[in-house]
Amino acid sequence: MTVIVTRHFTSGATEEEWAEYLGNNLAQDIDELEAYPDSLSTVFNDALLHLGARCTVDPRAANLETWEAVVNTLQLGSAIFATVCADEGAVECRINRQMRTLPAEGPASYADLGTWLTTFWLALVCRDRQRLTQLAEVPLARIASSGYDAFVEHWVDALQTYWLQGPDLVEKLTLAVEKSQPEVATLAPPSLLQTVLAPPINLFYLLITNNPTGFNEFLVQALELHKAYWTADEKRAEKPDGHLALAPLALACHAFDGGMPIDVESGYLPHHLLTRGWLGEFPI
Repeated sequence: MTVIVTRHFTSGATEEEWAEYLGNNLAQDIDELEAYPDSLSTVFNDALLHLGARCTVDPRAANLETWEAVVNTLQLGSAIFATVCADEGAVECRINRQMRTLPAEGPASYADLGTWLTTFWLALVCRDRQRLTQLAEVPLARIASSGYDAFVEHWVDALQTYWLQGPDLVEKLTLAVEKSQPEVATLAPPSLLQTVLAPPINLFYLLITNNPTGFNEFLVQALELHKAYWTADEKRAEKPDGHLALAPLALACHAFDGGMPIDVESGYLPHHLLTRGWLGEFPI
């Protein structure tokens, strides 16, 4: 039986206009990246805002513009790590359907653990195995960890190990779970930790242990926790960030690709992203 988790926001004409406005501005900023490469991290954050706005007005990702928003955000996040992993010269990055030449950056504070996780989730949603491998090969030393609880680095380490089929995955994942307990992880706000940051770790465990029943049951719980966090107050509920549950979506996409039935429907999990509806529409 399919379980439905309702989304907490219904958009109107104003949100549609705003999403279009953000998209136009983002396209212009991307076109100026080669002239202003220092703006890369800012443009990535703008792309995340645009993605949230697109998902706000298109909860099933039925429109091409939403797929373009997902892909552009992935490409910008990937460009961040391509530039910080290069110490000299320049790198070629496809962004918004064109190749862009960006200078090598070397280590940078904005290429942090949160940015890596977001980009990894987007790569899973886009089924971009090449970028997933590139992200998994980014040395942990090149991913800024200042301001993050220790579990986040263990979590990234576990995901990299999983994708590259490296050793000690169980040990690394266990560390991530242990270090994500509220009494240990003290930097992240407890409400954010328990509703948004930690649940994907448990969901990932149920995925890799091939537990379809447990995965679907916890997917519902993860979406309900996501909803609880983003509706905790009126101001937060209006933010577009909460209209897409990116980490649960990414893991559900990976489970779906592996043949696991996904018995959950939700505006937080856009249908056409989950079911690969736009894959192959244009080069990523």
